[in-house]
This record gives sequence, C-alpha cells and structure tokens, in this order.
Amino acid sequence: MDDIYKLDAWEIADHVRSGEVSAKEVLEHFLERIDSFNDELNAIVHLDVSRAREEASAIDGRVAAKEDPGPLAGVPIGVKELEDVEGMPSTQGSLLFKDNVAKRDSIQVKRLRAAGCVVVGKTSAPEFGAAAYTSTKVHGTCKNPWNLQRTPGGSSGGSAAAVAAGILPIATGSDGGGSIRIPASYSGLFGIKGTFGRVPRGSAADSSLTTVYGPMAKSVRDAARFLDCVVGADERDPLSLPHPGVSYEKSLRQAPGALRAVWSADLGFGLCSEEVARISRKAAKTFASEGAFEWVDRKVEMKDPSVAWNLLGAPATMARLEDYWPDQADALGPRFAAGIKLAEEKLNVHEMAKAVERRWENDQILAELFEEVDLIVTPTTSTTAFAADGPMPSEIDGKTIKPIHAITFTYPFNMSGHPAVSIPCGFDSEGMPVGLQLVGRRHADHILLALAAAYEREHPWPKIAGKYAA
Repeated sequence: MDDIYKLDAWEIADHVRSGEVSAKEVLEHFLERIDSFNDELNAIVHLDVSRAREEASAIDGRVAAKEDPGPLAGVPIGVKELEDVEGMPSTQGSLLFKDNVAKRDSIQVKRLRAAGCVVVGKTSAPEFGAAAYTSTKVHGTCKNPWNLQRTPGGSSGGSAAAVAAGILPIATGSDGGGSIRIPASYSGLFGIKGTFGRVPRGSAADSSLTTVYGPMAKSVRDAARFLDCVVGADERDPLSLPHPGVSYEKSLRQAPGALRAVWSADLGFGLCSEEVARISRKAAKTFASEGAFEWVDRKVEMKDPSVAWNLLGAPATMARLEDYWPDQADALGPRFAAGIKLAEEKLNVHEMAKAVERRWENDQILAELFEEVDLIVTPTTSTTAFAADGPMPSEIDGKTIKPIHAITFTYPFNMSGHPAVSIPCGFDSEGMPVGLQLVGRRHADHILLALAAAYEREHPWPKIAGKYAA
C-alpha cells in the first residue's frame, strides 16, 4: 500500500488484523513520513524506532499465529509529552525535567498497547500543558501543518500537528482547559473531551480536577475506537468512572433521538470573532436543518470562570514545582513563570473559596440549562490559529480581551466535567480550520460521538493538511 497514511487508524488496524498489510510495513511507512516532514513541524520530540520495530514484529507474529492482536493492531501512535511511556523522556515540556525518564506507562498507554498500538515516540507539548500554543525552551516551537507560521494549538499541539500532517495516524492528548479541543479546532481534526473520569489518569501530575485524557484523531470512528480501548475505572485514579457499558464505535450509527440545542457565541461572558462565529453558526444551522437537533430560543448566561479555573489548577502545578520554585525559575518559560508568580500571590483561602463558589455557581447554571436542552452548541475557539510562537491573542475584531478569552468556550466545561467535542466545520478567509463545539450532558459521550459521526458523513472534512496530503 503506497498511501497508508491516508487511511484512518481503524482502517489500518483492520488491514493488519486481516493480514492484508503487516504492522512492520505500516510502521516503516510512517517512519519515512516522519523523516520527511517532522523537522519542519517539530511535532515529534522523541523516537524509539528499535522498540517500535520490535512491537510491530510482535503484532505480525500474533497475526501469523491466527491471534487477534487487538482493535488497534499495528497502529503507530504518538504519546503526548505530558504522559508517561516507560523508558522514554518525560520532560513535561520543561528544562527542569529534561533528564527525567518515565518508569512505567500511563494507564492509557498501557491499555493502548494491550489494544495493539505500536508506540513510536513522544509528541511536543507546552510547559506543563499551560498554554494554547506549543513552544518551549526544551523543544522549541511546533508548527501547524495548514500554515507553518501558525500554532497547531496546545497543549496537545505536537499530537495535533503529527496527525494533521499524516506523519502519525493517531496520537494521545489530554484536556484540562481545552487542550484536545483547541488543537483539534486549529488543526482541522476531531477532538473529544469525555466526561471527567471517563479515562483514568493515575499520576501525581494529573491531580488537577479538570484534566481528561483522550485521542487526537482524524475521524470520529478513530476516536470512538480509541476510547473503547481505554475507558473504565482503575484503582490508581480514585475519580475514574466505571466502564460506560456501551461500545462507542457501535454507537456511531445509532440515532440519538430527538434532541434540543441552544446556540451561544459568548456563553454570557466571552467574545468570538465575527468570522469564526459566522462559519460555526452556519455549520450548526445546517446540522440542525438535517434533523440532528432542534433549536431552543434561550440564552446561555454563565459567569466568567477564568480566574477560578486558574486558581483551582494551581495547587497541582505548585506541588510539582515545590523543589524548584523560585530557585530555578529561570529554567521556566517567562509566561509560565509569570503565571506561577501570580498564582502564588493569590493562593490564599479566601481566593480559593471564591474559586470554589464560582465553580458551584456555574454548575447550577448548567444544571438548570440541561433541564431544558440536551446540547450546548458553540464555536470551539474564539479565533483561528495564531502565531506559532504566541502570544495568545489580546484582541478580537479590535476589542481588547484577556488572552484566556481566546479559549472562552473550552475551559468552562473542564470545570463542570461535561463531555464536549470539536468538529471541523470549515475554513476562515486565510485558509485556517474552524471548529464547532457540541457540549452534552454528563455521561452522554456516546450521543456526542453519534452526532459528530452523522455530521462527518454528510460533511466530510480534509483529513490531511495541504501539501502533506499529496
């Protein structure tokens, strides 16, 4: 097969399981593409070719023995830099941990290996995942395949760039404030942040109460199959949820029933560029006209949770840096260091109490809203991808904003724990991808996936960016 990179991950796995193509052939195909394109993208920051070849050979051996290696058999996968892979660097995107090597696989990686994945290496991420673009002192800047001057987003930026350029068929991501959905929107991919706890975490670095693990994928079916392989409780994560009792992949063609939806281009506190709002609203209206849902005329009036989100995530970050801050602050990126300093100043019981109260207030607002509707539909991000080296936008359509309000639509649902997906829905006037976000009731991940699959069938998107598709 000459065009393996154009196949979805599920297609690759099915070809390997049937013996139509070997896992070794698949791996070598992607290694050639990594060699051709990764230097300009800077998406993959560590490769372990010899171990990957051993894993691919083992998969082929199982196929030859008439065994089923698993639903992701022979699929080369990249693992986000913030997630552990035994024996591989685990830098957290920081010079402070540049020599750190993981002692064991994360729960998600362990389950992906059991499903037949071949772990190729690590993909780049911003320092401790604390930015919507991917540029660090330890690994440099990751580029967007649609435009190398732009960012693929963050914090799963390297995973997004690798998949969008077709140098890997799928990769892992994590989402504590939009870190799967933002790069999905910026890079023209499908992204899902499942219900909080759906995929176990099980690491001290994951002690934030907002972070969710999951895939960076080209297609909805790839994401669904990935999730089928990794969901379910684990003792290392006391907040992990039991298996949902359904197959997400099998749910993709099941009609979700009559659904009611509300549209919002601000969530009551934010701002969106007119162009992004227009493109995503048009896609949402088309989707509704095709019978996916019906509109409810209602405003979404959340209270700005940006300060609360920052503060509630700060203790986990401070715990990681306890042995380094402030003595080794110079090793940190300047923006990250400034954020830590600000959090340190505000980390007191009174400010934390306000943050907890803001979270509770929005939980109640959303609970009342979901009594009337099944879906909240928004743009995924307030703008399309900005400069690869940052900074995040400080204005939209001439209006000054806080940089965090460039991602208004994602982090509120990390705080609330609701599942959300980003669906590619078009391009702006500069040819950059735009995402449409659907937010569902807690535990309704399968409904969001079924809706996204229906949209993909009617409105297929380019799965490989620009020149990388040739």
